[in-house]
Amino acid sequence: MYRRIFRTIVTLLLLTGSFTLIPRHVSAASEPLAEVDGVAITAEEVEKALGAPLMKLQEQLYTMKHQKVDALINEKLLARDAAKRGISVQALLDAEVTSKVGLVTEQEIERFYQANKAQIKGEETTVRDQIRAHLQNQKLAARRETFLQSLRSQAKVMMYLKPPPVFRAQVTVGGAPFKGAEKAPVTIVKFEDFHCPFCKQVQSTFAELLSKYGDKVKLVHLDFPIDQLHPQARKAHEAARCANEQGKFWVYHDKLYENAPVNPANLKTYAKEVGLDLQAFDQCFNSGKYQAAVQKDIEEGTRAGVTGTPAFFINGRMISGAQPLESFVRVIDDELARRASLP
Repeated sequence: MYRRIFRTIVTLLLLTGSFTLIPRHVSAASEPLAEVDGVAITAEEVEKALGAPLMKLQEQLYTMKHQKVDALINEKLLARDAAKRGISVQALLDAEVTSKVGLVTEQEIERFYQANKAQIKGEETTVRDQIRAHLQNQKLAARRETFLQSLRSQAKVMMYLKPPPVFRAQVTVGGAPFKGAEKAPVTIVKFEDFHCPFCKQVQSTFAELLSKYGDKVKLVHLDFPIDQLHPQARKAHEAARCANEQGKFWVYHDKLYENAPVNPANLKTYAKEVGLDLQAFDQCFNSGKYQAAVQKDIEEGTRAGVTGTPAFFINGRMISGAQPLESFVRVIDDELARRASLP
């Protein structure tokens, strides 16, 4: 009887136009956000147009939420264990963290001081007190994390917070110089400026990544000299393309970073040092053969959302700046896991 009443109500509402049933196949992405003369502008169109900036905001929001969820989980785990022992949370932390961390030794302070002396400023006695406090806090944080992990292992913790959808920019790399396996499952496209200090800084990270992942990773170079900041960099990029003609792009690439920022007058010197045919190099470089190709890379990067260097796209997923190794490892591991889960 109730089913019959429900069907009758739904029929009346449909006939009077009180509501519209939305087919299940209509997703949020195809939901219209506006219309122009009856033509819809969908959420999918807007998100595609915003591209990388929207992705960055979504990831920042997700990171903030994830950090807060983690903090709340830790609070609940600590409160539960403290209640089980019949003590306060602070007493629990004193017993399991503070009391189990040794004091920082003079040898540890000295090692840290000597390793970082070039960057340290100030009176030595004051600095050493600051180092002591810094190292002590590091020890406490490490012990607290170890204790929290032990509590998590004894509890059933479920994380339901979902990361935002992965946005992948389409980056054209046809004919660009690369390292690694040609058909590697993970392609890292790097937009860089040979005079950019942060680009130079991140080069060692890629050596580690290629060593760690072997033929699972392909590293592709694209040019993005920033004329406003480094007006002489563009010539270095053109010279590197001439080196690529002779199969020595990467050795010339490394030479440029080794001596960055490079004076254009020295580009031929470096060509000689890496063993290039100087006559062919001069002819290529002096003709301006690759000016348009370098500009095309810049336009490709701008279209993909690059606003500074270095900028990287891991299977289309953007990472900006000279990020630590762990940032690249996290995305690469996720890409490999996604590939492994495909039928």
